[in-house]
Amino acid sequence: MIVGTAAPKLFSAEEFRRRAARQSGPHGPEDYGDHGLNPDMKSLIMRPGLRDAAVLIPVVDHADGASVILTQRAAALRNHSGQVAFPGGRIDPEDASPEAAALREADEEIGLAPGIVDVVGRMPDYSTGSGYRIAPVLAIVRPGFALTINPDEVDAAFEVPLSFLMDPANHRRESRIWNDRERYYYTMPFGDRFIWGVTAGIIRTLYERLYA
Repeated sequence: MIVGTAAPKLFSAEEFRRRAARQSGPHGPEDYGDHGLNPDMKSLIMRPGLRDAAVLIPVVDHADGASVILTQRAAALRNHSGQVAFPGGRIDPEDASPEAAALREADEEIGLAPGIVDVVGRMPDYSTGSGYRIAPVLAIVRPGFALTINPDEVDAAFEVPLSFLMDPANHRRESRIWNDRERYYYTMPFGDRFIWGVTAGIIRTLYERLYA
C-alpha cells in the first residue's frame, strides 16, 4: 500500500476520475465475473439468458481521500439478504441505459440524489454465478449529502476509504464447498462489515483495472 503524502493524491476523487475515463465500457479484453477464480465455472456463468443489472460505484470526493459508499442489504430480502453490496439492481425496460438504472437504484435504495452524482466511466460487465450480467458504473459524489435509507431494501449505508479497497493486502482469497466442489471468492473484511462475493469480485476487478 502506498503511504505518506502520495496516498491522498493517488486515492483522490480527481485521480479516480482520470483513471475511470480510460475504462472501455461494457466490453473488455477478457470476460469478467465469478469465474475469474473458478475457470471451470465459465461455461455455466457465461451462458445465454443472463439478466441485465447495474450497480453504482459511488466515490465520495473528500478532501483527505476519497471513499466508496456501500450498503448492507436488508435482512428480510429473499436474495443475498444481509450482504454488503453496491447500490443497484435490475435494469428495467424504462431505463435509458445502465447508467440511468444505476442512478435510479441508488436514489431508490439510499436516497442518493442524481443531481450530486457525476458518472465518470463504466467498467466491463461482470457476470455472476447467480445469473446476472452486471454493469459497474463509476461515479463521483459531491460530499455534504444526507442519505435516506429505504428499509425495504437496505439496512444501512456506510463509506469505506478507497485506499483500503484498492490495497491488495486487504483482498483475501477464501473458499467453500459448493455442489461438492471447492469454490473460490474474495473477501475484504472492514471493521464489523464483511465484504465478499460479487461485491468483492467487482472491487478486485476495479483494483486490477485502475490501480494494479
